[in-house]
Amino acid sequence: MSSQQPKFGSAHLSIGDRVRALREARGMTRAVLAGLCGRGPDWLKKIESGERELDSYTLLLRLAAALQLSDLSALTGEEDVTQPVPLGRLNHPAMPAIWAAVMMRGIGPTAAEACVDVGVLQGRVDQTWRLWHTSGRNRTEVGALLPALIRDAEGAARALDGAERRAALVALSDTYRLTGQATAYVAPAELAWVVADRALAAAQQADDPLAIAAAAWNMGNILRETSYPEEALRTVKEAAELLRPLLDDDTAEDHRRGVYGALQLHAAVTCAREGREGDAWRHWDTGERVARSLPSDYVHPSTVFSRANVDFHAVSVATDLRTSGKALSLADDIDPDTMPSTERRARLWVEVARGHLQRGDATAALHIMQRAHAVGAETVRYTPAARTATAELWRRAPRALRTEAGELASAVGVAVA
Repeated sequence: MSSQQPKFGSAHLSIGDRVRALREARGMTRAVLAGLCGRGPDWLKKIESGERELDSYTLLLRLAAALQLSDLSALTGEEDVTQPVPLGRLNHPAMPAIWAAVMMRGIGPTAAEACVDVGVLQGRVDQTWRLWHTSGRNRTEVGALLPALIRDAEGAARALDGAERRAALVALSDTYRLTGQATAYVAPAELAWVVADRALAAAQQADDPLAIAAAAWNMGNILRETSYPEEALRTVKEAAELLRPLLDDDTAEDHRRGVYGALQLHAAVTCAREGREGDAWRHWDTGERVARSLPSDYVHPSTVFSRANVDFHAVSVATDLRTSGKALSLADDIDPDTMPSTERRARLWVEVARGHLQRGDATAALHIMQRAHAVGAETVRYTPAARTATAELWRRAPRALRTEAGELASAVGVAVA
């Protein structure tokens, strides 16, 4: 990769202007560059002309990598904030062991694997999910447990048969869903796709509609974060349709409604990021009705769908629609302590900080981002939206708060100059 990057004299160039200039400097056509990003030339034309805003961190990284840039600031113009590009992902020390467990799985069953107690295995999976949602160092602590859990769940699914094998496949699907969550933004792209596909395949082999729907929710996350919003919507909508007939019975298991509600919230955020305001709030309304149909203290163990999480998603939808006033008003009515997940509480504060940044209030945004980091340091460090907000704070913080903004950037791992 070339270390030489075209320089532009104006600090006022838009991202679209920079993309066009860099593309032309490389001698690339729109069709070629768009194809390298998995998009069409019309999409790139709208980006370059300013008709469409490029607010996807993933797509920024794709464009930067396709243009052979080593620093994202060549696209954003934020020359005092460095954002390395080469891998397009962050690094975490747990990844090598997780990679080995996923990519070097066994083929044939062993005698020891045939003796696995599936109930104990599922209990370990559930306990690790709880750790993910309650630890401030969730990637590190869950990452340490995942390799053994992956190997044991794979072994049980290979060695058992009948009803025990179906139960083991559900545990395996749950394990891979958790792996997807714990390695988001730090896993190589190929591992993210393998994990999502295995979670869905295991659930389908188990012939368990609830597990299939939960795995589809996970697959939707991967599709959305890799800039395939339409495919993400299709996946979660199909999963919701699979569950919907099972909800008509008054005795339907609460978790079916919980996953159905989580799918609706997923669709709401996906639509919001695409600027589809009506569809976003329609899906959110459906999720909110589902939450009201469940016990007031209900929390789905992995998606943490609950009444509090519905409120959180309202803030996310409003922020992604860039209606910052509404987002902050909604956030004012939320008690963070009712959030059933430390990770989600940290993400809530990140959304509030983004709302303040959209309104130009860097002082309030800095205070809120510091709180987010105190609640869930690893959530902030390994979430692109949080890292982007931290970098923006460094650039926009008042002089009196520049030291604090720099300390936050250092803690989050965002390099500033």
